[in-house]
Amino acid sequence: MNYENLEFCRAELNGHVLTVTINRPEVMNSLHPPANFELEQVFNAFANNPEQWVAILTGAGDRAFSAGNDLKYHASGSKRGTPETGFAGLTSRFDCNKPIIAAVNGVAMGGGFEIALACDLIIAADSAKFALPEPRVGLAALAGGLQRLPRQIGLKPAMGMILTGRHVSAAEGMSLGYVNAVVPQAELMNEARRWAEMILQCSPVSIRTSKNAVMHGLDQLDLGAAIKGSLSLPSVKTLMSSADFEEGPAAFAEKRKPQWQGK
Repeated sequence: MNYENLEFCRAELNGHVLTVTINRPEVMNSLHPPANFELEQVFNAFANNPEQWVAILTGAGDRAFSAGNDLKYHASGSKRGTPETGFAGLTSRFDCNKPIIAAVNGVAMGGGFEIALACDLIIAADSAKFALPEPRVGLAALAGGLQRLPRQIGLKPAMGMILTGRHVSAAEGMSLGYVNAVVPQAELMNEARRWAEMILQCSPVSIRTSKNAVMHGLDQLDLGAAIKGSLSLPSVKTLMSSADFEEGPAAFAEKRKPQWQGK
């Protein structure tokens, strides 16, 4: 994919890490349909490129990760529409087994918070704010926020946010359990890259299999069924026949750093 022609976001590939920046700072990185479809293309390419192992998503500037849906665009009567993969090409993307890190550099409101919740890790600047304020403007968080937040932090804490639309700090987000780390604004991207590097130290095939098994297990009500079901997943079979599956134990036995191939 040619990243030079992007209009509403920026994308930069550094080794196996793709960094995507929502680039609409003039509207607090809120998203309208053209931006959503563009981000879908970027994450489609990420999902399909075997050399891209981890993605980091952030927002341009230091005010906002994303303020969610561009309500002024919505109110203008302009053409609407959402890609099949959802808001930012992520909130309804259920088949990407590669890890995606949200580096939340400011406010993550409404759809912006839903995007972060759809990522696998959330690294937040200490100035970040999170909320699902849709009821305050007659809407509802229908891009996954109403489902993901209770699953990630429990029913009562989630309802405390959903039914009030209140703003939650990065520190409280970490105490609630949906934020993995909080750092000063200036250190945010370095911290996100540090987490990406920790992931890269692991076999990418193992990482993809692990994410797949976790997500599959969350769909099961019975723990035993979740464990047994994971053994029949195609990603598990792929792992067991992969070069990485042989390389890991060999590197351990030979006391050297593994050379992952991602296949």
